[in-house]
Amino acid sequence: MKKFFCDECEWIYDEFEGAIDLGIEPETEFEDLPDDFECPVCGNEKANFTED
Repeated sequence: MKKFFCDECEWIYDEFEGAIDLGIEPETEFEDLPDDFECPVCGNEKANFTED
């Protein structure tokens, strides 16, 4: 499982943990997130995340 960092605010999406508070189940791969997924902190687009 991988981690992805928001390029703007460095919020981390961890595929292993998911984001329960956003309704994203653990072990959900980043590529499976909706195309309109945005950083919950700063609103940055999914395309502006970097893989760790």
